[in-house]
Amino acid sequence: MAGSETHYTMPLPSFAKPVKLLIVVAPYYKDIADNLVAGARAVAASCGAEVDLVEVPGALELPSAIALAERLADYDAYVALGCVIRGETTHYDTVCNDSSRALSLLGLQGACIGNGILTVENMAQAEVRADPKGANKGGGAAAAALHLVALSRKWAGKTKGIGFRA
Repeated sequence: MAGSETHYTMPLPSFAKPVKLLIVVAPYYKDIADNLVAGARAVAASCGAEVDLVEVPGALELPSAIALAERLADYDAYVALGCVIRGETTHYDTVCNDSSRALSLLGLQGACIGNGILTVENMAQAEVRADPKGANKGGGAAAAALHLVALSRKWAGKTKGIGFRA
């Protein structure tokens, strides 16, 4: 049973210079979104991160908003939060796949992103995963973004050089 499994959670990183974190949330399911944000804010605060919050209409707009912020603003990391509940059509698959793929592509381009988009079968599953005292997936997404910031700062300024190595 998946609910009884345990997993390792990395300790949160610490930072000499504060982190600027942008939480981008799609509040389509407002109560779920509010819980995801609360979990993300709590984890960010425990690392001393400065947090800004913006809302977008739905999960498909999350990557676009993050891409805009990456180009036009000054953030170290991003947390994408939302919830997609399976319905009667294939729209669920499109939203889940496209939003996740777009966030992954932004990450491969160097953006530090924690993906906290819940993809669930029903509201009960969403409630458990969003609850900061439950699965706390919002907090987990913030932690993922912060870990990526720590790695980017660790490797900042290092170059591999150009061409062949001697």
